[in-house]
Amino acid sequence: MHIVIMGCGRVGAELAQTLERQGHTVAVIDRDPTAFRRLGSGFGGRRVTGIGFDQDTLREAGIEEAGAFAAVSSGDNSNIIAARVAREMFGTQHVAARIYDPRRAEVYQRLGIPTVATVRWTADQMLRRLLPSGSEPLWRDPSGAVQLAEVHTSPAWVGERVSKLQEEAGVRIAFLTRLGEAILPTSQTVLQEGDLVHVMMRCDEVARVEEVFTGGPES
Repeated sequence: MHIVIMGCGRVGAELAQTLERQGHTVAVIDRDPTAFRRLGSGFGGRRVTGIGFDQDTLREAGIEEAGAFAAVSSGDNSNIIAARVAREMFGTQHVAARIYDPRRAEVYQRLGIPTVATVRWTADQMLRRLLPSGSEPLWRDPSGAVQLAEVHTSPAWVGERVSKLQEEAGVRIAFLTRLGEAILPTSQTVLQEGDLVHVMMRCDEVARVEEVFTGGPES
């Protein structure tokens, strides 16, 4: 897929490099040509100097053949305008905008523009690390019967195998986040201090699962 990114700050540069490593073609737009230094010499995509919501600039970046557009500049207004131009003028299928003001993000979501509310997301992530109790739902299936959640795990589980935790709780551990990286556990994976445990479970069994996770192994 060809992907256009508006904004070559730290987020835009990291996003561009990650997408290119995954085999996508990428074009990055920024009004400051010096910002492209963040991409590094190994970046093979397009570097387009200009305003991200200008139609000619977008065309130069390849928006007409792009399957996705990300607006991650430092300005909320610029991001949402660019996202709307990409979707409404060029028909780009997948569009997302970073928004700092959470109140604006809610408005733009209702307009059909997927947004990432940076301040709210960061605050939520910090709260989940500072107050690690219970579970935090991340996804629910349309029927509302099954959910993916990050469940706080007692330090008593550190050093135990993931398979034992699964067996005692009667759930499926979907993945772990360890030192910022997601890993898929095997039957031999051992829980380490600081691991974040993401669990697939029935919504009506949340209380029971939390009790097992916070109580420690039976033996």
